[in-house]
Amino acid sequence: MPTYVPKGRESEALSVGANWFVVDADGQVLGRLATRIARLLIGKDKPSYTPFLDCGDHIVVINAERIKLTGNKIDQKIYRHHSGWPGGLKEVPIRALMQRRPAEVVREAVLGMLPKNKLRARRAKKLRVYAGSEALARHAGQKPQPLAL
Repeated sequence: MPTYVPKGRESEALSVGANWFVVDADGQVLGRLATRIARLLIGKDKPSYTPFLDCGDHIVVINAERIKLTGNKIDQKIYRHHSGWPGGLKEVPIRALMQRRPAEVVREAVLGMLPKNKLRARRAKKLRVYAGSEALARHAGQKPQPLAL
């Protein structure tokens, strides 16, 4: 049986139907949550999934400050980035980042699990992460549905 590949206007119609979901990160393990969110952003769970189209859904993550890390990651994991200048390596332990910007920890975990291709930036725009639950009112107009992961 041949693989179905949408063509022309068919492919445009498939990418239009994006849903909005709310994910509560309270008590969730970071890596497991990130893989599930990345899968939704890519759209792999939809029957109309096409690798070269952005057919994923919009995801709003709340309570990022209450995420769990397993093992000794809270003490050992370090985020690194480079400024581009000599000696410009910046290292931030995850414990410090969780206190300062907990939403950034979840965002980095999810973006690291998206494929590194031309659709990555477009999929990343569909992810909104908030430290608490009070920011949910911002997206009331989109009527996001709660999603239990």
